[in-house]
Amino acid sequence: MELFFKYLQYEKRFSPHTIVSYQTDLQQFQEYLQEVYELEDLKAADHAIIRSWVVTLVQKDLDTRTIHRKIASLRSYFRFLVQRGILDTNPTVRIKAPKLAKKLPAFIPEDAFTQLLDQSEFPDNLKGQRERLILELLYGTGMRLAELTNIKIEDISLSAKTLKVLGKGNKERILPLNTSLVNALSDYLQKRGTVFSNNNSSFLFVTEKGAPLYPKYVYRVVKKYISTVSTAMKNSPHVLRHSFATHLLNRGADLGAIKDLLGHSSLAATQVYTHNSIEKLKAVFEKAHPKA
Repeated sequence: MELFFKYLQYEKRFSPHTIVSYQTDLQQFQEYLQEVYELEDLKAADHAIIRSWVVTLVQKDLDTRTIHRKIASLRSYFRFLVQRGILDTNPTVRIKAPKLAKKLPAFIPEDAFTQLLDQSEFPDNLKGQRERLILELLYGTGMRLAELTNIKIEDISLSAKTLKVLGKGNKERILPLNTSLVNALSDYLQKRGTVFSNNNSSFLFVTEKGAPLYPKYVYRVVKKYISTVSTAMKNSPHVLRHSFATHLLNRGADLGAIKDLLGHSSLAATQVYTHNSIEKLKAVFEKAHPKA
């Protein structure tokens, strides 16, 4: 199993977060084997055993997407074993995952985010500037949480109005910055340099102690401010990413361009946002058409 995780890290170049998810899924399956079938080795699992585990997950009322991910983790592991000649066949080939319900991405209305920036009271210090900049960057570029926390000062070009981020699979992409973001970054960097004059950290965002910012901090900031203007169940950083894509599409942006901005590997991942636009078109039609 350790060889498999090294394969994910060095050959597939998966993110640490994804690898931890794979480790958790395989460990849970191993515990199931030991408890129910008194088996220690995952390689001894056959199609019937894996199917019984999936049934158990369904009976526990786990989220369907979580079950899909756990099955995908097993499939990858057994496919790895077959590729290395350790197994002759992959027992997960005939495993069927439960039907995935279509779930539209949650997003914040345009005017609500504008209201948030205009009316929220951000502290008049580095902390306040940092919190506002976190919100503006997530919404203004559509970047992921991990990409935000890993931004280095050297990745920013205020003169070119661009920002370099490292996405999934260690793929770099260049994101454009609007004038508002350029000004916000300039002010923040100036304040950061004054407060942390002796700090040599290359990270853009640091805590009060000068350490690199951690994901839970960003979650708290986003939830704190978004909850004041939105009743969305998930006030997470990803909601701002969804809002970025949805608002661009609603204003006529090319789907392929949105794909590149988000760092998606295929257009299929980006097409989910078209559903939101179709819902908006329906609303406009029903409101404006004489026969609606």
